[in-house]
Amino acid sequence: MPVKDHLEDYWRLTKPRIWGLLVFTGAIAMLVAFKVTPGATLSPGLLASGIGALVLGSASAEVLTNYHDRDIDGMMKRTMKRAIPSGRIRPRSALIFGLAMAVPSVLVPLFFINAVSAGFMLFGLIDNIVVYSLLLKRRSWLNIILGGISGGMPVLVGYTAVAGAVTPLALYMSALVIVWIPTHIWSLAIFNREDYEAAKVPMLPVVFGDRVASVCVAGTSALLTVFSVAIFLFTPGVSIFYTLTALVLGGMVLVYSARLAMTQSSKTAWTLFKLTSPYLTVIFLVLGLTVWITA
Repeated sequence: MPVKDHLEDYWRLTKPRIWGLLVFTGAIAMLVAFKVTPGATLSPGLLASGIGALVLGSASAEVLTNYHDRDIDGMMKRTMKRAIPSGRIRPRSALIFGLAMAVPSVLVPLFFINAVSAGFMLFGLIDNIVVYSLLLKRRSWLNIILGGISGGMPVLVGYTAVAGAVTPLALYMSALVIVWIPTHIWSLAIFNREDYEAAKVPMLPVVFGDRVASVCVAGTSALLTVFSVAIFLFTPGVSIFYTLTALVLGGMVLVYSARLAMTQSSKTAWTLFKLTSPYLTVIFLVLGLTVWITA
């Protein structure tokens, strides 16, 4: 295999679209913390260390969960062509690659930033790799609920890297990601239910059926919309632009989730899944701009 193709396989193994979004939320959290924390500093070195640790931690979590899930990935049409189940990357090599990123993702913030930030990084890795992948993914539909907590950790890693402490705003921003995860993942699970059934992965639609899962998605979408607007409880002077953005984007998510609840259409589930990533990106971008301008 050409070196370029081999490197590309390793790159794809990290799932850059996923870690890219998580790192983005963490970077926005760093900028917000700098703006709202009296006396905070954000040097180029701190910014680089924080983002570097976030990239390593988020990418390593994806690699290590892919390593553990290589057998079930080989059973599903959506994942059987991934580098590990297809044999392009050996499992042992993937494990070493993942660990080689995971270890410095904790050590960098521990030695160059602060222990609080390092603690949240370690917690995120444990929740994603151990709680979600090793313990719950093959055993319980609660895998996303309990394992999804890790999705909010990049925000806390980034925020505490600058502020040095946890604040209500930091918890809110982290919780916003955590609340977003069920809608994002369960809509994908509805679209790929047959794959999960074949691999005997107890995702929500596999355990309870598409109808119940679709109603749950509608419920989590409603909660997400309300939660996205509730930032005014934690940050004074939230602009009308952010509020309108949150309402419009939340309305779009609600429309598709309501349609999904009524029809259980796999096409609608896929559309909702594809909508949720841009939703979170724009929400965090506008939130960051709002805080930066008004704080």
